[in-house]
Amino acid sequence: MTHRNAPLTPQGRYRLVMRVQAGRPIAHVAAEAGIARATLSKWVARYRQGGISELEDRSSAPFHCPTRTSAETVDLIEHWRRTHKWSARRISHELAVRGTVVSARTVTRWLDRAGLNRRRDIDPTGQTNRVSKAILARFPGHMIHLDVKKVGRIPPGGGWRAHGRGTPKAKASKRGQGARIGYTYLHTAIDGFSRLAYTEALDDENGVRGVSRTGGVFLPVSR
Repeated sequence: MTHRNAPLTPQGRYRLVMRVQAGRPIAHVAAEAGIARATLSKWVARYRQGGISELEDRSSAPFHCPTRTSAETVDLIEHWRRTHKWSARRISHELAVRGTVVSARTVTRWLDRAGLNRRRDIDPTGQTNRVSKAILARFPGHMIHLDVKKVGRIPPGGGWRAHGRGTPKAKASKRGQGARIGYTYLHTAIDGFSRLAYTEALDDENGVRGVSRTGGVFLPVSR
């Protein structure tokens, strides 16, 4: 298909070639059409070689690509995906073990072309080979779960939720020095072994400082 910025369609190329075939100079015909002389010379040569069909758009894909994944490897990728339901990264690893280096991104592209990139496309019944396992920590401080939650501060005496929206007390909480209440950040750390939890309110959500204060002081985090 001719792209939208193409100066001429295959039929237009044929008309230009016919002018050249009638005896007009290639340079003059090319100048009238607003194209390069080399481009019109290419079309004329193609027409003389194979006729009007040679004036159609050609694919820009190379005739030979040495790094293209072999057909045997592609068949193996599809076989493993259908049989074992392996992920692209697992398939890439298994290929590397066999001596064929194919990146996980390349495996993903081939699975997409084969219509196997989603698990539901492999087995319409929804059957899966994934097994849910609990995440277990082996000792205190081995695994720390961290979280930061941003919450709005409550003004002294309560805000509009306590006094009602638009009431004099609710409006008074927004006036005066420090009326901009702002937010506070709750840094939480939970020890995966003992399930011991600690939360501290800090002025920002800086992760490094939050970890050092909530985790490094209260929990036995190895440094």
